[in-house]
Amino acid sequence: MVTASPGVNALEIANVSVPGRLHAIDLRLRPGSLVGLIGPNGSGKSTLLQVAAGLLPAGKGSLSWQGRDFRGIGFAERGRMTAWVPQEARFDFGFTVRSVIGQGRYAHGDDGHGVEEALGRLDLRSLALRPVNQLSGGERHRVLIARALATEAPLQLWDEPLAALDVRHALEVLVLADELKRAGSTLLLSLHDLRLAHCLDSVAVLHQGRLRSFGPPADVLTPDLLREVFGVRARTAPGLFLELS
Repeated sequence: MVTASPGVNALEIANVSVPGRLHAIDLRLRPGSLVGLIGPNGSGKSTLLQVAAGLLPAGKGSLSWQGRDFRGIGFAERGRMTAWVPQEARFDFGFTVRSVIGQGRYAHGDDGHGVEEALGRLDLRSLALRPVNQLSGGERHRVLIARALATEAPLQLWDEPLAALDVRHALEVLVLADELKRAGSTLLLSLHDLRLAHCLDSVAVLHQGRLRSFGPPADVLTPDLLREVFGVRARTAPGLFLELS
């Protein structure tokens, strides 16, 4: 795994704009942080994640990974530095689950390192030889997360990784994300369940293409902000809390 130098941001997005979607976004994430990206539909979450992954241009702004301008990083090194999990898990070809996860090692010379561990970590061993286009939506998303895990990239960018998962697998992915953070990786993931946002280190709130607030969940997710951004009233009440047994 490539590690960031002390004092260097793992991800730095400076004054980034995408016409009609993002407006002058500034976001800096430290190494070893777990950050949630939240906001209503159409607020720019997926667009911002694609910019962070280098899949969309930063406009007049800049994108840096580990203190280095993204434009100066070669393609193979990009594959070792960051992993991208898209929102839609679509596969047009019937590659096996194991081979798709193995694609995460392409930038490492297809050495196969960590593939078996990723299969086990995402509960995919029994599906290892199954064609990915024959899986359910939740199973396909677990394959994408397993592929990202296999990269061992220190910057992980996941777009709604929990949306298609059942409750047990969603909790397992959150535990995995926390373990990666504790090992020094930086994770930025979009999500809609604001209750889960309270499990993260920080949240970045997007509203109408602008970064409305960024900080610890308890400080950011106030009733006033939730009313402004989501148009909902928030209150604390007894409820059902789930954790892995």
